[in-house]
Amino acid sequence: MSVKSWWRRLLGRSATTELDPARPDLVVVASSFDDAEACSTALGKALDWTADQPVVLRHHLRVPAAQVNAVQVIAAQIGYDTAAVGESDPVKLVLQRVQVLDALHCSQERSRITAIAHRHDGDVLGWDALQPAEPGR
Repeated sequence: MSVKSWWRRLLGRSATTELDPARPDLVVVASSFDDAEACSTALGKALDWTADQPVVLRHHLRVPAAQVNAVQVIAAQIGYDTAAVGESDPVKLVLQRVQVLDALHCSQERSRITAIAHRHDGDVLGWDALQPAEPGR
C-alpha cells in the first residue's frame, strides 16, 4: 500500500472516490445547518444519498476577511479546496473535498472544520453533500 493510499484511507477517502466537483449534474443529497443535529441524523434523513459512492462534501463558513487565506491554507493541508468566497466581511467561505461519506467521517470533518473556523474568529454555518442526480451515478 502506498503512502498516498494509506493517507486517503485514513482520511476516509480511497483512490476510487474521484468525482469531479464541477460536474453540472451534482445535487444536494444530504445536509445539516443545525449545530445540534448529529451527522447520523442528517444522513439518516437523506433520501437520495448513495452511501457507497463518493460525495462532494462542502462546509459553509463565515470568517473575517483578514482570516480567509489562513483558513484556506490550513484546509488545503487536509484536502479541502475553496468552492466559493463571498465579497462581504465577514466572508462566506465554502470549502469542499471529495470523499465517501459516513456518519463517523462526517462528524470528524465537521469537528475539524469547526475548529479551524473558531481558531480564526469564524463560525460554521453548516455542511452539505452532493452527488450526481442520475441513477447509477
